[in-house]
Amino acid sequence: MFDYDWFHGAAFSQQLDEALQRCVRRRFPDVSRDDYEGNTDVQEFATKLEARTLIYLRDGFSYEMKEFAALDSKSHLAFECEPVDEHYKVGAFVVSVLFEEIVRVEVFAVHPDEKPNDSPQITGFRHFNEPADQKSPGREKSPAREM
Repeated sequence: MFDYDWFHGAAFSQQLDEALQRCVRRRFPDVSRDDYEGNTDVQEFATKLEARTLIYLRDGFSYEMKEFAALDSKSHLAFECEPVDEHYKVGAFVVSVLFEEIVRVEVFAVHPDEKPNDSPQITGFRHFNEPADQKSPGREKSPAREM
């Protein structure tokens, strides 16, 4: 179960670090981890990595977390989300989510030069989820989401 300490303690930092390290290992499989510090290619690649954090809720909505919001309450997660719709990118959305509503947190680490063209669909601003037959053409249904 997610709680305040998971996000503001070691667990979230460890997940973020793990995603970044795995991205480096995937790019440089033949370089030993002991040699990372002395390898300028590895260091240059690692310093440019970006990470996206996606929060999935029990009701099927999801949000991309842009930055934690500094609020006094510890009973919910408050963060600025990254809007998908261009109309909403002019302002800032701060979202509050009860921890017990969070079912999954994904951290995606990627180098800017290797970013996929197709971004994950974030459903936080929609009123309902699209039926499977109306999803974007070319998007395969993930086996992990067929529960």
